[in-house]
Amino acid sequence: MTYVQGFLIPVPTAKKEAYRDLAEKAGEVFRKHGVLSIVETWGVDVPEGKVTSFPMAVKLKPDETVVFSWMIWPSREVWETGNKAAMQEFEDAGITALDIFDGQRMIFGSFEPIYEL
Repeated sequence: MTYVQGFLIPVPTAKKEAYRDLAEKAGEVFRKHGVLSIVETWGVDVPEGKVTSFPMAVKLKPDETVVFSWMIWPSREVWETGNKAAMQEFEDAGITALDIFDGQRMIFGSFEPIYEL
């Protein structure tokens, strides 16, 4: 069964291309370590909610845009080894997102699909 990682990330709007470049580099590393697909989306119509919303969840600032992304792995087992190897590769290569977005406001989690169309 596939395994899905999902992310909400507040990215400064002015750093859209820097984020896209980082996503491309990261995608190459994750692909090498087993990820099947990655989708990175830039918020276009992401309304502020009254009780909860994507912008509220990441404490979005006026000069930021919400990024919603996900990665599909073949299984949790491949994710466990592949993600660990990818993180080590990022560290060894000095690849970081710290100068692009505030990782403390990033929301992420891993999921097992229960329905797919």
